[in-house]
Amino acid sequence: MTLEVIILILAFFSLLLLNVPIAIAIGAATVVTIAAIGNLPAGYIVAQRMSTGIGSFPLLAIPFFILSGILMGESGMARRLMDFASALMSRFRGGLAYVNTITCMLFGALSGSATAAVSSIGGFMIPQMRERGYKKDFAVALTSTSATTGLLIPPSNIMIVYAVVAGEVSVAALFLAGVFPGILVGLLIMGVCFLGNVRGGTPADAGSDLRTVAIAGLQALPSLLLIFIVLGGILGGIFSATEASAIAVAYAFILGVWVYRKIPYSRLPDILLASAKTTSVVMFLVGTSQAMSWILAHENVPQNLSMALLSLSENPLVILLLINLLLLMVGAFMDMTPAVLIFTPIFLPVVLGLGFDPVHFGIMMIANLSIGLCTPPVGTCLFVGCSVGKIPISQVVRPMIPFFFAMVIALMIITYFPALSLWLPSVFGL
Repeated sequence: MTLEVIILILAFFSLLLLNVPIAIAIGAATVVTIAAIGNLPAGYIVAQRMSTGIGSFPLLAIPFFILSGILMGESGMARRLMDFASALMSRFRGGLAYVNTITCMLFGALSGSATAAVSSIGGFMIPQMRERGYKKDFAVALTSTSATTGLLIPPSNIMIVYAVVAGEVSVAALFLAGVFPGILVGLLIMGVCFLGNVRGGTPADAGSDLRTVAIAGLQALPSLLLIFIVLGGILGGIFSATEASAIAVAYAFILGVWVYRKIPYSRLPDILLASAKTTSVVMFLVGTSQAMSWILAHENVPQNLSMALLSLSENPLVILLLINLLLLMVGAFMDMTPAVLIFTPIFLPVVLGLGFDPVHFGIMMIANLSIGLCTPPVGTCLFVGCSVGKIPISQVVRPMIPFFFAMVIALMIITYFPALSLWLPSVFGL
């Protein structure tokens, strides 16, 4: 490890300990490291890398998907999806737990945001589960973990970020690759609920007749159509993933303002402002992370790490396990977007050298870092869930453990069975 890399690591983590926002910490640490090299114009290099880093056509999709996600959260889509899931699953013992997971999967996929799913779904599902006799800590743990499935089921902002950082990776291929892994995670989470039902840990719910299911399905259909419009348009060659994001905004606007009439025109300026704030944070992260990637490449960090990993084992399966363990630790202390931006340039050359597909690795990485959203100390979904449920984090840790193991099992299946991710893109020739 060179002196410059040591300076980069020390500067970055020192700034994080001082509660400096992570995007600023990345940029400042990069400037300090380049300045330490001595013969390079630090300010010019960082500014250039930041400007070129965000000057990417696929990144234009992020502000649109962020805006469409906020519009969906305000439009009452979550409630309609929950009613549909409840009509389908309430006949089963402990059905409300399954309803929670399915609703989070659907809304998370539509909005592309796990935290939006936790706040929107948890706001009415957690109180309802409490009324039906479920423990509050269980309801919060279930909602927090279920919300992460929306990051794998398309459309997903983090997939776009990965595609940009990874280089020649198709966003459409990533969208398709995440479908079955996302469903797998949701099924294993529901499996944990099922085992609790077998032990008699959750109550039975009243069933719904066919008419109720049909009505709920019709009411939820306009919301569900968004997924098919986005994916169908991309796969049919009607529009690109970036153009699909603009279609998603227009569709969410029509539903929220004109069809459901849940969003008054007076709310639009606040919605646009919230979208702009979130977009600026993401874009600044992308820019500063691209600058950090330059200094990592300059110091040959990916090559050195690759040799270090290969010195431990030449077995590709062992290397993947080591990368997963490292990412699990990273995810516990760093949010998903900066983790993808920082560690993709480091680990991707390693897995490509071992012959693995970058699309498969991207899905594996997102599934891995999704676990960190549910674990302290930086578990964003866990914090939001506890805030919505009005419960201390310490009370949620124990019921979270079975869901944590379910997500780890899903991660191992995703890692060692690449066909789960790659089969659907191959069907469509991606």
